[in-house]
Amino acid sequence: MPRDHVQSPERSATPAGAPPGSAEVPFLELLARGAAADAYEQPVLRARAEGQPAERIAALEHAKLLALRVRAELEGRRRREAELSALFETAHDLAGLRDLDAVLQAIVQRARSLLGTDVAYLSLNDPERGDTYMRVTEGSVAARFQQLRLGMGEGLGGLVAQTARPYVTDDYFQDARFQHTSPIDTAVHDEGLVAILGVPLMLGANVIGVLFAADRRARVFEREQIALLGSFAALAAAAIDTANLLTETRAALAGLERANEIIQDRSAVIERASDVHDRLAELVLRGGGVHDVAAAVSQVLGGTVEFAEADAAPATALEASRADGHAVRHEDDWIAAVAAGGELLGALVLRGHPGLDPVDQRTLERAAMVTSLLLLARRSAAEAEQRVRGELLDDLLDARDRDPRLLRERATRLQADLDAVHVVLAARLDGAAADAEQEADARRRLWSAASHLAATRHGLAAARDGGTVLLLPLTPGDTATALARRTARHLGTAVHEAVTVGASAPVERLTAHPDAVAAAYAEGRRCLDALRLLGRTGDGAAAEDFGFLGLLLAGDRDISGFVERTIGDVVAYDHRRGTDLLRTLEAYFACGMSPARTKDELHVHVNTVAQRLERVGRLLGDDWQSPARALEIQLALRLHRLSAAAQH
Repeated sequence: MPRDHVQSPERSATPAGAPPGSAEVPFLELLARGAAADAYEQPVLRARAEGQPAERIAALEHAKLLALRVRAELEGRRRREAELSALFETAHDLAGLRDLDAVLQAIVQRARSLLGTDVAYLSLNDPERGDTYMRVTEGSVAARFQQLRLGMGEGLGGLVAQTARPYVTDDYFQDARFQHTSPIDTAVHDEGLVAILGVPLMLGANVIGVLFAADRRARVFEREQIALLGSFAALAAAAIDTANLLTETRAALAGLERANEIIQDRSAVIERASDVHDRLAELVLRGGGVHDVAAAVSQVLGGTVEFAEADAAPATALEASRADGHAVRHEDDWIAAVAAGGELLGALVLRGHPGLDPVDQRTLERAAMVTSLLLLARRSAAEAEQRVRGELLDDLLDARDRDPRLLRERATRLQADLDAVHVVLAARLDGAAADAEQEADARRRLWSAASHLAATRHGLAAARDGGTVLLLPLTPGDTATALARRTARHLGTAVHEAVTVGASAPVERLTAHPDAVAAAYAEGRRCLDALRLLGRTGDGAAAEDFGFLGLLLAGDRDISGFVERTIGDVVAYDHRRGTDLLRTLEAYFACGMSPARTKDELHVHVNTVAQRLERVGRLLGDDWQSPARALEIQLALRLHRLSAAAQH
């Protein structure tokens, strides 16, 4: 019986140190006891019954709402912990199974238990007949349903098998998204099913079957439940593949007694695969990390296995591995993509091992699958931290009068140093979405990838203005431009779409000057807009990259800085030597870059003009007469003349 049903309903004494009459105290006690939701109404009802003032009742109502929100958050976290625990237990159960029938039965039992549904069942593809048949069921009572066969594309399961994508319906017979057939509808009606969720069992890019969870009443399956069953299906597919491999191996051993040496070699390889499977399952259960997985696979394969971020692995081999679902050879290395839901999370790289047995290749691929499972589990825990990082960045952008000490403390808890030099980056997707739902999903994926990047770089990220804003530290020797381009490539690779990134100039001491973040964000947005107007989608840049256009983009950049960067060497040379190179340049451009007309304008010999222009070339560089440079130099000359006139 829950504890809140056995304790006295009388008002509890105020804890020592609590303010007398504090509205939060009774609700804190309820939270500590783990009371049911209806118990939170009692303090308010009691206050009304006692005729307490309206202000007191309003305070209790406010405290009640806050406490219920905290209670819901705690329950959500407990539920996610329970789901992950169940998934890890499943990995442990499957690790000890070697018989295919036992594997399949364990899969549907665990799926039914995991989602709490009335029925769970598994169908496997029949390549010879080109359809899908029911292999095992759990909770089914209808014989016709248990013997059902589905053509490719027929029914919900046939559609899942054909498209290799999850599908869910909360009311099977009212859903017109998939093809209904009389045999399938009759079997589903006999079983009494209403709500059905189906996810594909994938081996690489191939669908080998479909895993279902179904209820005999209308039910909405949440995204988290779909993702959880999808992760379970991925692990189950690997177990099915392992069981099939062992079955095939035993049959091969029985028929190849004469090839004793070959049999012994293959047996050793299989033992290694079994060993790494058990090791990986153990790593999952004890909470190991991706580098622990790499170390375990290194021992089994007799080589060096490393985990690499997506932007650090060979791009061509990584994309081929992700598309094909298998490890790909790259020179003397092997690359196995670590991916989940189409998102590249990184790669396992086997170094200096050009000759790899097919079973060892599968071992590397299984390790990549387990690595993706670990990364997804940790991402779930990291999402809470990502929200906190986003809230801090929102405060820096919106609440510019925040206490610097509190800002610094909040940033320190997130391992971010706001006193270091940072760059504000505005990122936005440039691909066209089919509908509003796809656009919202793409934005969520961009925010997730940006938050992950910010966490690894000790920065901050938040969703804003239809895109994402990042605050990343700038390391010594790095530039805002290089950081913007790396960020665009990293985010584009993560979400598989073009991502354009505009960067601000470096800013520092943000706790003392929090308003600088908003100004830098505005500069980054202007740079982002300029990139998109110029058609440079999927690229990254800073305002300074646009030459004189940077004067238009970066609102607080000084004109003198632009003049100094563009013709400062010529100005300094004239000042030191008493020469007239600036006047010669102005005349040269005014005369259409014609030396003959320039000498008439200056009343000097043409050789004198040539000598002066040669000196200009040595000061400004050989490309000073190119169209882009010539335009910037003419603008700088005009600004220099106007500035000089203003000073006099």
